[in-house]
Amino acid sequence: MSRLWSYFVPDKPAAPAPKDERREKPRADKPGRAEPRKTRDTQPATAELLKKLRAIEIKTSHLANEQLSGSYSSVFRGQGLSFREVRAYMPGDDVRWIDWNVSARMNEAFVKVFVEEREMTVMLVVDLSESEHFGTRRASKAAVAAEICALCAFSAIRNNDRVGLLLATDVVETIVPPKKGEKHVMRVIREILGYEPTSSGTNLKVALETLCKVQKRKAVTFVVSDFFDRGYERALALAASKHDVIPVVIEDVRDTEMPDVGLATFEDLETGEEVVVDTSDRNVRERYAALMRAHQIERDKLFKKLALDTVTIRTDGNYVEPLRKLFAKRTRRMRR
Repeated sequence: MSRLWSYFVPDKPAAPAPKDERREKPRADKPGRAEPRKTRDTQPATAELLKKLRAIEIKTSHLANEQLSGSYSSVFRGQGLSFREVRAYMPGDDVRWIDWNVSARMNEAFVKVFVEEREMTVMLVVDLSESEHFGTRRASKAAVAAEICALCAFSAIRNNDRVGLLLATDVVETIVPPKKGEKHVMRVIREILGYEPTSSGTNLKVALETLCKVQKRKAVTFVVSDFFDRGYERALALAASKHDVIPVVIEDVRDTEMPDVGLATFEDLETGEEVVVDTSDRNVRERYAALMRAHQIERDKLFKKLALDTVTIRTDGNYVEPLRKLFAKRTRRMRR
């Protein structure tokens, strides 16, 4: 099974669209990159999209202010210290910061004062493959991913950080350079919600390799995906060596449990492949659950090997609490 889970198909799939109506495919001479396309800024937003944007803005900006503002600033620190001024030495000051040149001229001890470079860059690497449109509970994985990214983005701009975006399927769909401000955050959310991918598959290797190429300075990077992919291990290790990478795994209850609904047809969302399964067979359900557990164990071992902080969020659960626990875990480790 290439994607391990899909959804029920009650009827036959629709007939293929006429050739002139099909989406353009990526150019063969440049694998991994899609044809250049207009940004969403040049495309009119639908009323439904604007409604979703407004709802997410209200919900996540409130959560960023009330729930995660303190946690975010304490966990994600700046890239270092910068010199601000010198002042007279006071009892208890670290003697290592004495400015001997100034002290010699003034005939009394002076120390250097440093301030933290608070400004950071937050990159959101979001999987837009067709498997992200699957969801059997509150919302689809893609909708939950949009809310998570909005929450992280609003938390970032509250701390004067820049936010960038990389959308990918099995090609890099679009890149939004990091900027500040609420207007920019709304553009980022609008891209996640309204972007129409040119492809349907998943290739995290391409996304992570592109991140390392386009983002030269260290960034806090949230990789939001269901991670139903293989062959991205080396690219993830490279990205983790350059950036603070946090995998955000989006799961649905049906990713681990097959329901007993009798004879059913399943379709792979990314390849279109169909298979008929007798879900009333207990052995079939147990085999599926075992395959999914093996996949999760393999994925989690990789994250642990690379010493990555990770968070798993279910489509039927609350995404704020897992993020708060992640931040608390990082805070405790930093205090040791």
